[in-house]
Amino acid sequence: MTSMPVPPSHASIVIVGGGIIGLSLAYHLARRGREGVVLLERRQFTCGTTWHAAGLVRSAAPYPVLAAILADSARLYAELEAETGQATGFRQTGSIYTASNAERWAELQRAAASARALGAEVELCTPEDLKHVWPLLRVDDLIGGSFFAGDGQTNPADTAAALAKGARQAGAQLLENVAVTGIRTADGRVTGVETETGAIATDCVANCAGMWARQIGLMAGTAVPLHAAEHFYVVTEPMPDIVPGLPVMRDQDGSIYFKEDAGKLLIGAFEPVAKPWGMDGIPDDFCFDQLPDDWDHFEPMLEAALHRVPALHDIGIRTFFNGPESFTPDQAFHLGPAGNVEGFWTAAGFNSIGIQAAGGVGRRLAEWIEEGVPPCDLSAFDPRRMQPFQNTKSYLKTRVSEALGLLYAMHWPYRQFETARDQRQSPVHEVLAQAGACFGEVAGWERANWFASPGQEPAYVYSYGRQNWFGASAAEHRRVREATGVFDLTSFGKFLVEGPDAEALLQWVSANDVGGPPGSVIYTQWLNAAAGIEADLTVTRLTDTRYLVVSAAATAARDLARLRAEARDRRVEIIDATESWAVLAVMGPESRALLQPLTSVDLAGSAFPFAASRKIELAGVPVRASRISYVGELGWELYVPWNEAEHVFAALREVGATPAGMHALDSLRIEKAYRHWGHDIAPSDTPLEAGLGFAVKPDAKEFLGRDAYLRARDAGPARRMMQFRLRDPDPLLFGHEPILADGRTAGTLTSGSYGHTLGGAVGLGYVPAEMLDATDFAINVAGTIVPADASLRPLYDPTSTRMRDT
Repeated sequence: MTSMPVPPSHASIVIVGGGIIGLSLAYHLARRGREGVVLLERRQFTCGTTWHAAGLVRSAAPYPVLAAILADSARLYAELEAETGQATGFRQTGSIYTASNAERWAELQRAAASARALGAEVELCTPEDLKHVWPLLRVDDLIGGSFFAGDGQTNPADTAAALAKGARQAGAQLLENVAVTGIRTADGRVTGVETETGAIATDCVANCAGMWARQIGLMAGTAVPLHAAEHFYVVTEPMPDIVPGLPVMRDQDGSIYFKEDAGKLLIGAFEPVAKPWGMDGIPDDFCFDQLPDDWDHFEPMLEAALHRVPALHDIGIRTFFNGPESFTPDQAFHLGPAGNVEGFWTAAGFNSIGIQAAGGVGRRLAEWIEEGVPPCDLSAFDPRRMQPFQNTKSYLKTRVSEALGLLYAMHWPYRQFETARDQRQSPVHEVLAQAGACFGEVAGWERANWFASPGQEPAYVYSYGRQNWFGASAAEHRRVREATGVFDLTSFGKFLVEGPDAEALLQWVSANDVGGPPGSVIYTQWLNAAAGIEADLTVTRLTDTRYLVVSAAATAARDLARLRAEARDRRVEIIDATESWAVLAVMGPESRALLQPLTSVDLAGSAFPFAASRKIELAGVPVRASRISYVGELGWELYVPWNEAEHVFAALREVGATPAGMHALDSLRIEKAYRHWGHDIAPSDTPLEAGLGFAVKPDAKEFLGRDAYLRARDAGPARRMMQFRLRDPDPLLFGHEPILADGRTAGTLTSGSYGHTLGGAVGLGYVPAEMLDATDFAINVAGTIVPADASLRPLYDPTSTRMRDT
């Protein structure tokens, strides 16, 4: 019978889970000199998912943060054996991607350009090139492909063992056969961990429990949404024609990948419709377990493999493997602090890239825990982004059936999830649907992205060119610029902050001065201790002791968690009023003329100036009207009682308001160079770099991050956000395209859309300070260098006259 070790009574941090993620975190924390690192594994190291992973290693990605994480992992795995004496099985074989249609080829071209700009060694290949690198490959139906020289493969169990050895050598205590049975908390903070053989007092817990991470999160009273799915691969009999060191090959159009494995081929699948697993919980004795074979389910992928590698017709299958892996609702892993429990961290839900990401993830989470601020922009992975409903079993089971297959599906611009929809709807949802809305989903909210033209079906037809909604959205964009349009922005997060300390709290978290008179709308950032932008939102003062904080749908849960964390020990009450009000934004140069007949309140500029907020009666309904704009035109956001929203919307339609969608909102804001948190600004960006210094008031008050902001101001920004407009009106920008300054790579775009008023695609992106005076800017669009106009000021209405002075 296996003995159960007795854990120590105290630890500076307890890591839950002995897979490669937890071992990497222990390794990096211990190597940084952290004492008291304790890792607990319920059974044996790697016995959940790590042991049966394919061991693929990518060294690059088209997105900066993920690219850096993957590159760090590849470097670490290449060095671990020499450092620890433990073999890892790491081999830098390279990898190839194939394209059998024009759209996949466009995707590979864009990805290659972005990855190359981020420092990756990548080549675009002809079918003949691919055949030379991979002799068994069928290429007669291929258009081309790409080759990443830095990619490879590793042995997951051996690599985990090397991390464990390195962690122990640096002083970490790693214990097997110690199951965590509870997380102790008090006053919203972690105080300890309970196990079957004793409790550990600690103020820091890292949840690296893989498939069990949701369960561990519930022990702490926090959500870690993920669900396991069955993941299949087969291993062939030995193949005499295989060349040792063959690159990994990914045929995404066939939903399959190939890895040379000691003279055999491992063939894995990411099928379009996956099989959820573990709906009734994961068995307590699960340890190095396999799931039952399912040849019927795997057969379509096997047929694709036989097509792509015809030599497989003459080779038998030695092993059929089926093992579980966990996936998240939005395909982004969970990395960072919990929103409601201080000291509780998560690194889980890696969507089948846990081996590839573990080295870089362990390093970054260790730095975040030690320094208190994220070392780079990890906002896409922040667990605080998730909504409560996304942690329900029924939602997760439905979504995971789609999530696995999306790894190899076309990564279309604007692609929408198809499963687990209609979780949250605004009160005018049905009216918008009747008006021809095609809905997208953000944070569970169904939002009108665009409105179909007469005779057009409100459904996406995806491509890398102008998608079927392009013309309809262009018309919406122009109506807002030239006349008026109404946006349903009900999905905004809306938080009421009330009490004697409301002003003090919001002055502390806000970089701008929110101490103005009641009726003031203040645009502000919330910063971290390093002056990085943690939130971008508005604060409206309602009374001396009552405020309304409004944030974006995608960041609402995160912003609310941050606000509540900073409010501890203050005399304030914070209420999530998101579903108390609908928000109808009436925007455009004719918005005043459209609204005035519906209210007795004078809407003239002299009576209702920009950044003012007032209670008014509109169409017989009391609403809050705030004169502010995210499109760069005259306009009002109308905060309408939920049950009155349909009536007010009907009144707006009667006086001529035409609905517009979120795609038009995005093209309008990019044309005006308005930043979007999570794309253009994030915790690794300062207001000075982002060109938002006008919204920071360090000389007027104290606030979180002020000292770091002043140091950054004295030093001057090392880079600046610029706006770019392509001179050729045909190409499209979606974000992550490389920026060139006088022929040199200067960075990548953070976001992109089409500027229908400016007459070309428009993007935003950071440029190093020493390259700002370049005379020749261009954007690399899928390998084509397209000249661009560049500006530090908005190319559309740079003085904001249209929005403010009317």
